[in-house]
Amino acid sequence: MKIRNDPDRLGLFATMLALLCVALSARAQDLIPSAPPQSGGVMLVGGTVHTVSGETIKSGVVGFREGRITLVADASIMDKISLTPDTKIIDAKGKHVYPGLFAPHTRLGLIETEAVRQTRDESETGSYTPEVRAAVAVNPDSTLIPVARLNGVLLAGVMNSGGRIPGRASIIRLDGWTWEDMTVKDDAGLIVNWPGVRPRADSWRSRPEGDEAERIRGQLDEIGRFFDKAVAYAKARRADPDRPDDMRLDAMLPYCGLGQTQEGAPASGARLLISADDYDQIVSAVSFAAGRGVRAAIVGGRDAPMCAELLKEHNVPVIVDGVYRFPKRADSPYDEAFTLPARLAGAGVRFCIGGADHDGNVRNLAYEAAMAARFGLDPDEAVRAITLSPAEILGVADDYGSIEQGKSATLIITTGDVLEIPSNVEHAWIDGRAIILESKQTELRDKYTEKYRQLGLIKD
Repeated sequence: MKIRNDPDRLGLFATMLALLCVALSARAQDLIPSAPPQSGGVMLVGGTVHTVSGETIKSGVVGFREGRITLVADASIMDKISLTPDTKIIDAKGKHVYPGLFAPHTRLGLIETEAVRQTRDESETGSYTPEVRAAVAVNPDSTLIPVARLNGVLLAGVMNSGGRIPGRASIIRLDGWTWEDMTVKDDAGLIVNWPGVRPRADSWRSRPEGDEAERIRGQLDEIGRFFDKAVAYAKARRADPDRPDDMRLDAMLPYCGLGQTQEGAPASGARLLISADDYDQIVSAVSFAAGRGVRAAIVGGRDAPMCAELLKEHNVPVIVDGVYRFPKRADSPYDEAFTLPARLAGAGVRFCIGGADHDGNVRNLAYEAAMAARFGLDPDEAVRAITLSPAEILGVADDYGSIEQGKSATLIITTGDVLEIPSNVEHAWIDGRAIILESKQTELRDKYTEKYRQLGLIKD
């Protein structure tokens, strides 16, 4: 390509080249290969098996083949059964066996480095983009994924952001060559960022309180009109099947309380995932969903215990969006965020626990549950809140979230209680596939361990 000796053109070319180099260098790549399909059988023998859905087996055995759990029993059964030659026995005595941990609200694969715009694909252009599915944008080579796996997080809910309805959440397994390989459920709920509904006459706002109230009504009316538009579209399509398709409105059909999608599939599993923290927001959002006959879940829910009866009445669960948080208000108790799961459990509200960090520190999910357990939540409930409960709320509990015969062999073996920081994950399987527990961080650890070994500062 020829470039004329023009300073402006040369400068533009240099700028574009520099931006391209930044983009390419910033697009971090995970070099760990995806695990192959399970070959033969595997028996995990002698460990403490935390089934989550049932009793904990002190000395148990978990068997799986072709990615499915085939046996959950006391280890004494090993004396009564015969194994095929291709069965691998793993001694888990003194260890703990758990279902893979499930982080319900993340941006894994959508964002790599917060400060580098070229690595961020979590936000869409436009206020209403329900046709967007988060899974399609997932980068399977993200270096953040092996870091999360290393601490037992094997499943994740991926939610995009931006606008009022930024799209649909997806459930991914944290292993796979492509986003299609990783996707468990590409439509796990329609994300709705609910507006604040309480007028605030703050000194720094230029609008008077009356104008604020009008603005809020306008935002709520806009959401209602968009749903009404989708309902009208569905009726028009039924009356005239040759009517041109509208991708946005087609994506809305399962969430309009119509009973079925355009293709006739039941819409009973469809759920609005409504981001709301304030009491007024939660009440408004639940009332909206109930009025339209659509199931909902609250994402965030800092004030959810204050409207527990409403949530229970309409069977609305809460995805607690982080336990590692500061108090919500200046006069709140210091442990307000720490006790939120325990208060929800005490009020009889269904919930699960998500991490306060949605990308780089998803690995800390177990420790957020541990903090909830330290501040009043039953430890078994804390484990359930990061395994089976998110699977139930996001609609994949038939396959994931607990150790039961017939379910996916998505499991971890830990050296101790998964809620304790000194415990390490020694083995992990996703759908029966043995996962390599390495990451950029373990590579750097090994590199500098070798450096100090060569310097004679540490010994083997």
